[in-house]
Amino acid sequence: MNNALNNPAWNALTSGNSHLAKGVGNVRYFDPEVSPIVGLARHDGSLLNGLHQQIADDSPRVVFTPEEIQVPACWKLLRYISGYQMVCNHPATTANTGSTAILPLDEEHIPQLLELTRLTAPGPFAQRTIEFGHYEGVFDADKVVAMAGQRLHVNECTEISAVCTHPDYLGRGYARQLLLSQISRMTAAGNTPFLHVRDDNERAINVYKALGFEISSVMNFYFIEKV
Repeated sequence: MNNALNNPAWNALTSGNSHLAKGVGNVRYFDPEVSPIVGLARHDGSLLNGLHQQIADDSPRVVFTPEEIQVPACWKLLRYISGYQMVCNHPATTANTGSTAILPLDEEHIPQLLELTRLTAPGPFAQRTIEFGHYEGVFDADKVVAMAGQRLHVNECTEISAVCTHPDYLGRGYARQLLLSQISRMTAAGNTPFLHVRDDNERAINVYKALGFEISSVMNFYFIEKV
């Protein structure tokens, strides 16, 4: 595993996503309208005390780490999810043969993207999340029915995120086509694709494996809120 991906949020906030980063010292974070993700310099729950002191808002945050951490009493644990980090070091030699048009998404599509992510729950998605870049979608007329984009930029590794399809459009291969588009873009730029997935999402894991992703580590997700 790329060592930087052992702590992807911290390394993204101090490298490829530093232009969106807030915070000082051993804690970095995004504006909650971009993402609730927090980066800690060490896999140490005590650093969340520093985060508590730095942020003024009460928006929920998410910390993810390959190691389990103890959430301090100044935070309420809203939810815990166990998952995997998957890395695509050797993309499958599969051409994107789908005939469906994949189109760029921008600010005018945000209301639809918020609705789609609320319906499908691919992970945190907020008003300004598309500022991470290269969000693409599949449309039915003017309706966005599937999407995928980028999120954490960790040196020469780029995370695929918000992969989701409206329930009425499942089984048409849209997610696969969007994934192939993102993989192609990233590898052409000399970057290694990676992503995160719940460990009980077998359907998605199997799709990712078929495209060349391999599980690189366990990942623990802590959704927290200031007390």
